[in-house]
Amino acid sequence: QVQPVESGGGLVQAGGSLRLSCAASGAISSINFMGWYRQAPGKKRELVAAIRSGGSTNYADSLKGRFTISRDNAKNTVYLQMNSLKLEDTAVYYCSIGYPALILWGQGIQVTVSS
Repeated sequence: QVQPVESGGGLVQAGGSLRLSCAASGAISSINFMGWYRQAPGKKRELVAAIRSGGSTNYADSLKGRFTISRDNAKNTVYLQMNSLKLEDTAVYYCSIGYPALILWGQGIQVTVSS
């Protein structure tokens, strides 16, 4: 398996939107879940959202309604649509791909929300 690659981060004003993408490669058929985590300065890494192979999703309670995770199986890509961004959403966002015996992490991508 190859490390997943994130894209789509950057600088956005509060209230704006961004869409993150993460492309997986390797043993695609054995993926159990694809997800997004984030880590703000001085804080622990936390789950943002995840989507399982069957399509079920789960979100951090505080992000429900603003963030949406989706998956394009044909492109082996998971997306995170982030709307109504707040200053506190500023963090490094990490893609996570779960295989039966291994979890791969992307290198992370910066999302900065400005006032």
